[in-house]
Formats: sequence, structure tokens, C-alpha cells
Amino acid sequence: MDNIQNLPIDIQTSKLLDWLIDRRHCNLKWQNGVKVIREKINAAMEDMPENEEIKQLLSGSYIHYFHCLRIVEILKGTEASSKNIFGRYSSQRMKDWQEIVSLYEAENIYVAEVASLLARNVNYEGPALRKQLAKAKQLQQEMSRREAECQRSSADLRERYYAACKQYGIKGDNVPRELQALVKDLPDVLDKVGRDAALLEEKIEVYTTFTNFVCEWSEPVLPLLTFAQKRGNVTFYEWRTGNAPVVVERPHVEDTPPEALAEDAIDWGDFSTQGAGSGVTVEDGIDWGISLEPSSEQDAGGEIDWGDGDPAPVEIEVVQAGTDCPEGTARGEDALSILENAHSRGQFIDELVELEAFLSQRLSEMGQESDVVAMSQFQSAPAIIQGQSSEHVRRMLMEVRDLMGRLTTLQMQHLFMILASPRYVERVTEILRQKMKQADILELKASTMVEKRQEALQEQSRLEPRVDLLAARTQELKKLIEADISKRYNNRPVNLMGVNI
Repeated sequence: MDNIQNLPIDIQTSKLLDWLIDRRHCNLKWQNGVKVIREKINAAMEDMPENEEIKQLLSGSYIHYFHCLRIVEILKGTEASSKNIFGRYSSQRMKDWQEIVSLYEAENIYVAEVASLLARNVNYEGPALRKQLAKAKQLQQEMSRREAECQRSSADLRERYYAACKQYGIKGDNVPRELQALVKDLPDVLDKVGRDAALLEEKIEVYTTFTNFVCEWSEPVLPLLTFAQKRGNVTFYEWRTGNAPVVVERPHVEDTPPEALAEDAIDWGDFSTQGAGSGVTVEDGIDWGISLEPSSEQDAGGEIDWGDGDPAPVEIEVVQAGTDCPEGTARGEDALSILENAHSRGQFIDELVELEAFLSQRLSEMGQESDVVAMSQFQSAPAIIQGQSSEHVRRMLMEVRDLMGRLTTLQMQHLFMILASPRYVERVTEILRQKMKQADILELKASTMVEKRQEALQEQSRLEPRVDLLAARTQELKKLIEADISKRYNNRPVNLMGVNI
């Protein structure tokens, strides 16, 4: 018997209620009695004395049997004045709570209720709060990650924006105005390139002499480079005619504000017909001469009289390019410089590429001319060819590449595009504006992520005390149930298993 008395009673919490019912400690229909008790508890709570401990017991928790016992103990002190000579309390408050305790103890309803409450805390309330808490923590991590991604992407877009502005040669504070200012400075830049073309004299001479010697080439080589080397970046009119213009009428290009992009829509008007018998006309008064019925000038058979007479001869005058303006006047594309005009600029660059290819090939060949055949081949060459050294050719090649590079940089390409089409400024502005707009949107998203992270942090701060409080109350309830069951089995130790929150 002593050994049995010391053996603990282990009960799985999820099976506790079934265990109590199987051993007849409580009735299977205990919930019916609980409904009556809950109604009396709700009624009794409406008339309670001012006591701090009672407020804590009644606030935010499910009132069960052990709470009622404690309330009765407190009322014994607060309602002591209502005690009569027989040791009974005349206070209605005390009577109500004593009745509630008696109803709980009848058929051990309280045991079934607290067992059900413990199981609910362990199986539902605790896991639900833990899940909400884990979700709040995970949401914080997710928002932090997305915030970092948005900030990183925003910074990347801004970096790309300023990198693109650097390629255009602008700061990016006011893109349209800065691009148009660059175009206004473009003629001076091209004039500087034209002046530096004078340094090509020796290179052109070497190339010309070499082609004449090797190929006996009689046609002129590098005509535009030769012209620019002598005269600089003059007008296309002078290159085309060979004479300097007396009057230069440069095309006027108005600055197009970015706002004009939205207004660039074609208004086709409102076409309407005025009747089947008349020509189809526009409301503005334009008669297109379209007739839907035969006119009186047509014969009865509906045939059209094309006229029997021979048509008058039409004289067509062929006008050569540039001859539609007074002599000596450069107008339109003729008024542009040879480096501003797209056609002549393309030819200029092509000839630079040709010259660069020749010097590069010549430098490569000079490194391999140690053989007898090569030496004998150039014994009769002109002095300008024989007198070139590899170092000198390399220096000439670098000068040609430098001049070509100044015309073919990405910034110059954009400036030529702007010069050819003012609308290009609007397109570039819109492209760059989209980068900044996306960067601003990402920054706004990042701030939204910060707000959501703060909300999740507040949710965590709200849930953690609830989890701790539920865990403390569940452990307290576990000990009370274990003590109650232990009394029923001669104080044998009782262990409720699986109480984890």
C-alpha cells in the first residue's frame, strides 16, 4: 500500500476530461449545470464591492470555480458587518457567491469545467496566440527585407539616372534645359574639331602618297577630310559649291517644352456630308469635289466626257539642290556646318575610320618589314613613305583616333540626335523622368514597409504579455487541478502531461 500511495498518477491533458468522466468524478452532462452557473455569475458581477483584487480577478479572464472561492474569501472581510448572531451573512453579495460555489461543487461541475478550460488553453488559445506572435515576428523580418530591397532598388535607379545624365554630359537638375544648352554649345565644339582637322595634313598626305604608289590610284582620296583640313568646319554650302556663302540663313529651332508632349495630338476635325446630291464637304468649307450623282455635264449614258482635245503640255522644271534660293545664300541644310549636317558628318567620320584603318594596318606591316621582299618593295617608294618610323606612325594613329573619338562619344551621339530632332529631348527627358519616378515609388514603398513593420512590432508587443499571462494562468490552473485530484486519491502525486504554452 505504501508503494501504491507513492506512485504518481500521470494524465494526458488532452484526455483529462474523458478521464474524469470515466472515473465518475463528474457527470457527462456537466455543461448544462455550467450554463446556469454562468448566468448567476454574470448577475452577481453587477453588484461587487470596490476591491482591487476582485477587479483583477474579474478583468479579462474566464471566471471559474477557484476564482469564486477567492471572491468568497475576500467578501468575508468586506461583508463582515452583515454577519448575524448565528454566524451567517445577511449580505446578498455573499449569498450569491456562496450559492455559485455550492452549484459548482454539486456533482463536481467545477472539475469538468476547469479541465475543459485547461485543455482549451493548451490546445487552442495557446497555439493561436503563439501563431499570431510568430506571424508578427515573421512579418517584421519580411518587411525589413522588402524595405532593404526597395531602398537598394531605389538607390540603383537613382545611380543609373545620374550615370545616364553623366553620359549626356548634364547634371540632371533640369534635363530639358541642360540638354538644350548643350546643343547651343555644340557648334563651338564642332568648330574646335574642325580647327583640329588641320593636324591631319601629314596623315592625309602619307595615305594619298601610299595609295598612289601601291595602287596607282588616280581618284582623290579622303576628299572631305582634305577639304576640312584646309578650310575647317565651314558650311555645307561651301563644301558643296566650293564658294563661301554671302548670306547664311540657319534653320531656327524653337525650344519645345516638355509639356508639349501631351499636346502633340492630331485633330482630324469633324467630317460630315451635306447631302447625296452635292460634294462631300468639311464643315470648315473645304470642297473635296466628290459627287455621288451624275452631273448635267455627263451624258445620259452615264459616261464621263474626258474631252477630245489634246491636253496642254505640262512643263517640268528640274531644279538642282541648293538652286532654289538666291546665289550666295546658304539656307536650310546648306547653312549648317559640315559637321552639323548629318550627311557630311557621316562622310567625315567614315573617312576618319578609313584613315585610322590605314595607319593601323601600316603600323602592323612596319613591324613585319624585316624580310627582304618588303625591303625591296619600298626601295623606290617616295621619301615621305620611307621616312616614317613605327613610333611616328603610332603617334599619327593616336591623333586620328583622338579626333574620331571626340565625334563618336555617346554624348556627341545624343547631341546629334537632339540636333536632328528636337523631339528627342522630350523622349530623353521622359526616359530619365521614369527612372526617377520609379525611384520615388520604391522609396514610398519602403516607407510603407517601415509602417507595416512598426505595426507588426506593436502587435508583437501586444501579444507577448498575453502569451505570458496565459502561460502563467495555465500553469496555475494545472497545479490547482493536480491538487484537487490528488485529494481524491489520498494525496497521491498527480502529473498532468503535455501542458506546454
